[in-house]
Amino acid sequence: MSQQCVLLPLTGVFFLISSVFGSTSAPRPISCATRGADLPQDAVVVLCPPDCSQWRTSVFGTGIYAAVSSVCGAAVHRGVLGTSGGPVKVHKLHGRHNYQSSYAHGVHSQALSHWTASFSLTKPVNVPLELTSETSTTALPAVQPGNRSTPRFTKTNRLSLVVFICADCQMDIGMVIDSSNNIGQRRFNLQKNFVAKLAAMLRVGPTGPHVGLIQASDSPRTEFLLTNYTQPKELLFAIKELTYLGGDTNTGKAIMHTAENFFSQENGARRGHPRVMMVLVDGWPSDDLEQAALLARESGINVFLVSVAKPLAEELGMVRDKDFMKKAVCKDNGFFSYSIPSWFSTTKHVRPLAQRLCALDSLLCSKTCYNSVNIGFLIDGSSSVGDANFRLVLDFLAGIARGFEISDVGARIGAVQFTYDQRLEFGLFDYSNKEEAINALRRIPYMAGGTSTGSAISFATQKLFR
Repeated sequence: MSQQCVLLPLTGVFFLISSVFGSTSAPRPISCATRGADLPQDAVVVLCPPDCSQWRTSVFGTGIYAAVSSVCGAAVHRGVLGTSGGPVKVHKLHGRHNYQSSYAHGVHSQALSHWTASFSLTKPVNVPLELTSETSTTALPAVQPGNRSTPRFTKTNRLSLVVFICADCQMDIGMVIDSSNNIGQRRFNLQKNFVAKLAAMLRVGPTGPHVGLIQASDSPRTEFLLTNYTQPKELLFAIKELTYLGGDTNTGKAIMHTAENFFSQENGARRGHPRVMMVLVDGWPSDDLEQAALLARESGINVFLVSVAKPLAEELGMVRDKDFMKKAVCKDNGFFSYSIPSWFSTTKHVRPLAQRLCALDSLLCSKTCYNSVNIGFLIDGSSSVGDANFRLVLDFLAGIARGFEISDVGARIGAVQFTYDQRLEFGLFDYSNKEEAINALRRIPYMAGGTSTGSAISFATQKLFR
């Protein structure tokens, strides 16, 4: 489930990805969750997506990292990768003892007593060419080594050039757009242009993301369902043909309508695909969003709220609820809310918003294995393990647990230790806070004794899951 999209829009820009590292092979795109152990070569250049420091990544060590660490998370911690992502060179190393914990560049690495393999990170020797908005039609200079020159792009083909690197962006996305008197006809047309660019960036297709659309006004109106348009050209034409409704900005009513009716299997929602609702609001809504958003969260829908043209200071008195953005989103952590100052400056926000919509690892409200699973750890506490290795196992399990959204409404963990006997260390519902659960896991005392695995499995089944 650790998939991540990296969208690199090249509309009106040059971007050279091959030959910049002194070879004909491009850097290997990876996700924020890719570990050093997942990479086959002794030394390889990888391409990390943006914002890995904000994701649930596990990093063990400082400078030299255990191979179970996230490569991109470690790169941010090391300082060779910024928030915008980019290329990193990974060097495989032998295992070692005493990986040190530290906090650097927004990433907290964990200590680990021993691991069998390690890696270090450096910036690639040759820095890749930067994106530029130049519109010149002259060819770029040749890139060394060798006599290979970069391709010549004309204005015509640059406008349609998009590179899309995505492990698996199979989302079902319902777009709720503002069609009220508040936005007016002119800005409504600008909104349609923005939605069309976003849909083009997402690369809708039969096996990719599916997009449907609802208009918010006095009463919500479903314009098309998720499976009505699964070809990009058809979808863009349908967006272009949308007609302006007018009326009040009843965004809460539109969210409620979408949560109750839109994501059913009868309407084309796919089983096992994360459900995303992106809500566009011009200014502020006329009605209450809190109850509608609560229903959406309980239905496993990730609500993103995009606010365009926030109310001015003199308009705040007309705003029904000044905290409407916090109450509407899936979770008030800054990831699910997005502000754009004006409809005239939306183009530069297409890529970062598309990346968020495709960021599977950061979706908290979808019913995925990250946030709605019950996990039982059955831990061998026999004498053959030894106390030092037992502590290593607990460190490893704590790293696994940290990757899940443990809470009273999310994932749960429990633990059983066994020798010839079995002991329930803590149950699935003993800890509803991630840090408390992980601390309880690390505090488990070593039993020592024989090994009776079959009886332990039966015991864990009865005590943890029934």
